[in-house]
Amino acid sequence: MLTSRLRKHAAFDSFKFPEFRNYILSRFFFIFVLNMQATLISWTVYDLTKDPFSIGLVGLVEFFPAFITAFFSGYIIDKNDKRKMLLLSIAGNALLTISLCFVTSNFAAQLMHKHAVLMVIYGIVFCTGIVRVFAGPTSFALVSLLVPREYLPNAITWHSGMWQVAAVSGPALAGILYGTVGITYTFYLMIFFMIIAVTGASLIKPKPFVSARQQEPMWQSIKQGFRFIWHSKEVLGAMSLDLFAVFFGGATALLPYFADVILKTGPQGLGMLRSAPALGGVCILLLMTFRPLKRNQGRNMLFCVFGFGLCIILFGLSKYFYLSLVALFFSGVLDGISVIVRSTILQLKTPDDMRGRVASLNSMFIMSSNELGAFESGTAAKLFGVVPGVIFGGAMTIAVAVTTWFKAPGLRKLEY
Repeated sequence: MLTSRLRKHAAFDSFKFPEFRNYILSRFFFIFVLNMQATLISWTVYDLTKDPFSIGLVGLVEFFPAFITAFFSGYIIDKNDKRKMLLLSIAGNALLTISLCFVTSNFAAQLMHKHAVLMVIYGIVFCTGIVRVFAGPTSFALVSLLVPREYLPNAITWHSGMWQVAAVSGPALAGILYGTVGITYTFYLMIFFMIIAVTGASLIKPKPFVSARQQEPMWQSIKQGFRFIWHSKEVLGAMSLDLFAVFFGGATALLPYFADVILKTGPQGLGMLRSAPALGGVCILLLMTFRPLKRNQGRNMLFCVFGFGLCIILFGLSKYFYLSLVALFFSGVLDGISVIVRSTILQLKTPDDMRGRVASLNSMFIMSSNELGAFESGTAAKLFGVVPGVIFGGAMTIAVAVTTWFKAPGLRKLEY
């Protein structure tokens, strides 16, 4: 058992704490804009190139700087004020959002060739990767400082849930606005939302570094993060499962192609397709908020990864828009359960003075699974074709779940 002293709470107990409320407000609008941004970037890149591989390349461009920076970001986060780091991360992304607003505008289109526009977009995505590797781990490290430890499971559920809610509404709104008012006015609204996110984060009190080991060499500190993860089998197993399962099951990167060529729904349909997995995640969040998993969390997580792979295969085979939505919806339901279990394991097993480093290393796994997964999907589509590439990814996800079931019995039997 991970802990035996976690008390049962009502669904909204974490909101008793004002700083947590401000944090959730800031996190929602920040993630909301990131998901709108991802939808607009993927469609714009596809519209410029009509090439699925170019969409997958977005993932690689974002992954590379994030992977390199992740080795140092955890050390920096652990040695600095968490609230300040969050503010800087959000403000940095706000500047990148303004840059995207300009480069995708009609004015920029008159000044620049479409190939130049594409290169600038890739450059902004490159910078986004650097910002994200600080934003995610800082959020992970900060949330445990906003509520007492016994409230953490409830806070983590809301922490994951706000991500899911933002991931539902962000792509849907982006697709609708793109088709009605155009991309520039959509970015104007996104900039306004980023201002709200900055305001919410600024209302949190400073959370300075308090450990006594302030003079510890950077490389020694980073090595301690690696050593902790390697010797904590539950943490390593959960992170590895996320890495390989999502890496192969990352069909989301190819949604612009499916929306345009196979399902013929355009940017509005793309917004709905991108929202469907997150909508499933929101539904399971609501269920797990009021009826949390009480037993067999590790086993249920592996079942969910297996089912996630089946949903990706169904999506790849589907030629009907609503069937595709249903497949993506249930992939979100299953992924939502495994995300909450993995997040709870990481929070409960990680010491306070190591949260930044562990979260940064975890972000390397997440970036590897999501961004490299997008590149893997684009590459598989290039080599095998789009539909066979998606089916291959779903089958590999199932293989990962089955292999983990037999090779990692400790993770399968995990309870907290």
